[in-house]
Amino acid sequence: MSLLRTSALKKSAAMLALAALALAGCGSGGDSSGGGKTKLSFFSWDGEQTMKPLIAAFEKQNPSIDIEFSNAPPVAEYISTLQTRLVSGTAADVFVIAAENKTNLLQGGFVKDLTGKPFMANMSKFNTATYSADGKAYGMSISSWAGGILYNKDLLAKAGVTEVPTTWSDFIALCQKLKAAGITPFYESATALPITVAALVGAENARQGGDVDAQIFADGKKFGDLWDGPLTTYNQLFTSGVMSKNVVGLAGQQIVDEFAGGRVAMITAGPWDVPTLRQKAPNLNMAFTGVPTPDGKPFWAGAASPGWAINAKTQHEKEAEAFLTYLGSKEGVALFNKQSAAMTTTSDVKPVIDKVLEPNLQALKDGAFYLPQIAWPRSQDALNTEAIAQLQLMIQGQAKPADVATALDNRLKAG
Repeated sequence: MSLLRTSALKKSAAMLALAALALAGCGSGGDSSGGGKTKLSFFSWDGEQTMKPLIAAFEKQNPSIDIEFSNAPPVAEYISTLQTRLVSGTAADVFVIAAENKTNLLQGGFVKDLTGKPFMANMSKFNTATYSADGKAYGMSISSWAGGILYNKDLLAKAGVTEVPTTWSDFIALCQKLKAAGITPFYESATALPITVAALVGAENARQGGDVDAQIFADGKKFGDLWDGPLTTYNQLFTSGVMSKNVVGLAGQQIVDEFAGGRVAMITAGPWDVPTLRQKAPNLNMAFTGVPTPDGKPFWAGAASPGWAINAKTQHEKEAEAFLTYLGSKEGVALFNKQSAAMTTTSDVKPVIDKVLEPNLQALKDGAFYLPQIAWPRSQDALNTEAIAQLQLMIQGQAKPADVATALDNRLKAG
């Protein structure tokens, strides 16, 4: 063999070796981001304002790991994006598991079993049970939430009112009084399942004994047995003209901005909206209350907050567990509480909450909260999508409350 041919072969072998090294750093199995660090991808529905400080603190404690952060807003956009990535094999190493997609994630085998992991030890039993199946835990949830009606006390005072009434009929009367005074009474987005609907259905479920959903899914009852009354009540917002039908196209952030600007007296909101409002309108005189009900016993929408799950196909399980260990640590939980105003529920951290959230916390303690997607034992994503679509039709006068419930029955039968 000539020296020229030997040199060419050596050069070719070197190039193949370099190519192999390059390929090793690509695709879902890649672990190099430069400097010998492991890249751990994280897909969230919390934005940068909430998660970036936690990521920075984690990376400082774990200098060999770089978090690749991405997010999509909840609920529908996040879930559809995650599902697309899971099916295509491009999903992040760590992502959010929520009430609306937990069954799909568990049945699809997309998430790792976290049962018995040390970072699960301080989690609330209620929160862990929310993201469990067959005695196994698949999500780490560190907080719970209760959403209700947030009102501008100064705008109500202009109409001669000091607080939101507890009965639904009086609430409609208040809205009419505010509208007559030239004040936009109430906004609630219909791009997701409305907090008002969840609370009204929850109140009716409690009135009927608290297990109606189980009976629906066991073919003992129909959705109309639980939903017809609350939907008829909710629809009065539109049949009475106190809330614009245009809310079908209003995103939650647009509504928060309207409230911050003093252009609407009442909105539905959750704890996550409070930091934004404190920043945009620091002098806003606001207060929370539960959703008024026909019997005068206010109720709230609420549940264990979405948790974090580990992709079943991750090639960085050790790093993913390290990330969840930090997120569930005393430091991580306290920082998450600070950044998001979340009502954290871990055993070793007492949450610091805005004074305005004290009624929300009390609702959690009283158990006066409900979320359909949590109560539904299966088909959460499909039923949630159907409910939103049908509610939008009802708001626009193209469907009746009974039609919404019938559509949910049909969707459940379809699987």
